Amino acid sequence: MPAPLIRSNLRAMTPNPTNTHTNRTAWCAVSAMFALNGALYGIWASRIPAVAQTHALDKADLGWLLLLLAAGAITAFPLAGRLADRRGAAPVTLTIAVAYTVMLAAIGFAPSVALLAVALFCFGVTHGAMDVTMNAWAGEVEHHIGRPVMSSFHAMFSLGAGLGAATGFAAEHWGIGTGPHFAAVGTVTALLTLWIARIRWQSPRHATTTDAPLFSLPKGPLVAVGLIAFCTSMGEGAMVDWSALLIIETTTQTPAKAALGYTTFSVAMVITRLLGDQATRLMGPVATARVAGLVATAGTLCAVLSGSFAMTLTGFCLMGVGYAVIVPLAFSRAASDPNLPPGTAIASVATLGYGGLLLGPPIIGFVAHASDLRTGFGVLALLAVLIVVLAPAVRRSRA
Repeated sequence: MPAPLIRSNLRAMTPNPTNTHTNRTAWCAVSAMFALNGALYGIWASRIPAVAQTHALDKADLGWLLLLLAAGAITAFPLAGRLADRRGAAPVTLTIAVAYTVMLAAIGFAPSVALLAVALFCFGVTHGAMDVTMNAWAGEVEHHIGRPVMSSFHAMFSLGAGLGAATGFAAEHWGIGTGPHFAAVGTVTALLTLWIARIRWQSPRHATTTDAPLFSLPKGPLVAVGLIAFCTSMGEGAMVDWSALLIIETTTQTPAKAALGYTTFSVAMVITRLLGDQATRLMGPVATARVAGLVATAGTLCAVLSGSFAMTLTGFCLMGVGYAVIVPLAFSRAASDPNLPPGTAIASVATLGYGGLLLGPPIIGFVAHASDLRTGFGVLALLAVLIVVLAPAVRRSRA
């Protein structure tokens, strides 16, 4: 990443005491960062089998390495939140974006398993840190625009992840190694998105106490917000790992057709996130969260109780629609918390939410082992009902 471009980006973010640009420009800048975050992660995810083959990793080895990545992200959440509060979310996001791109390339060129482990941990750190800071910046832009736009930012993340994964398919088809693929596509994507993000934005800075605990979970009203994020993330994690197997076991479809389950879920999420802000403006955040929770509940029951392939896909589609707007609503509420700086509040909610993403697949597996996979997925229906019950927590404070 050229140093002059990095310095020019950071200089452009700080000189003005006010934000002198249009709403569209601000939205494009933050959207570019969400797209970059998703694209870099999608690039990595699409080449996991290639990385495993290069280093002769078995499933257990790969599992430990993926756990290192997750540990890096969780470690970074509170640190990134404090840094965003002290230094400003916008400039910190741009700096982390550069490091994130470098860490992706480091994974591709890692010559040994030990260095791969280090690269993956650092990749997780930068991914998690950018997740917090870009959401804090998104909260600032949403406040500046004066209407809900958080869902559209998360749609850009999903879109970026899909496009990044598509480059993995192309690289595999053309026989391009992970190192050149990660370095070339990551750098081009970063240069483009950093150029789009070159706006004059002055992020507010917040003093944080030095005696506050480094790692903290949500407190007070944010506990319910974190639980909503946990329920949603647990469902998303379960869909990644178990949706195809549920289709195979309950509808006797081939693995190729079973892959359509997560595809249907993902497409529904992207489309709904693009429309989610309009729904929030029309109904308000609380009603939107309630409807989303009910749709997710209906979708889970449809997928679990039906033995039809078409009905199971319909259920996965409804689950994608229901889950799509919940995390954006949770982060939007955290960013506007009257008691905590945005970075710290978002980091606490993200920590609990990410816990759901990690715990979802194994919990479903344990329940499925004790009974069957339908029952395991039934747990998600109960969590979706909990989203409905906790929906008032996403109401933004008037303070």
